[in-house]
Amino acid sequence: MTFSTKTEAETIALGWNIGAKLQGGDIIALQGTLGAGKTTITKGIAQALGVQETITSPTFCLISEYEGTMPLYHMDVYRLEGSDDFVNLGAEDMLYGRGVTLIEWSEKIMDELPHKTIVLRLTPNDDGSRTVTLENWPYGAL
Repeated sequence: MTFSTKTEAETIALGWNIGAKLQGGDIIALQGTLGAGKTTITKGIAQALGVQETITSPTFCLISEYEGTMPLYHMDVYRLEGSDDFVNLGAEDMLYGRGVTLIEWSEKIMDELPHKTIVLRLTPNDDGSRTVTLENWPYGAL
């Protein structure tokens, strides 16, 4: 599925629509360049999951955990060297837990993620819009 968003508010709203369908145990591999909107779409997903806290990029802390209707684990693996570093974080508990896991810069660790992982790609366009592509989406239309 492919979508286009023209504003930050539209990207957050798309995230909300995605988040409203997610279930415990879902993993979303967020992919896109710096500034593509990975954290912005995460804000909408978090809102749909009832998270009240402000969502920020976990670049320096690697993993942020939020409580809502279910746990939300927001990871940023940009600073990791690869899959071995990811495994050493102990992230498997989150991947196979009862919450939703969102992983920014997931391109670095795709070989460690389960086959059921949902891939969400954000591509900024020259006109300021974003193209958002969902792959492996199990829940039908948004």
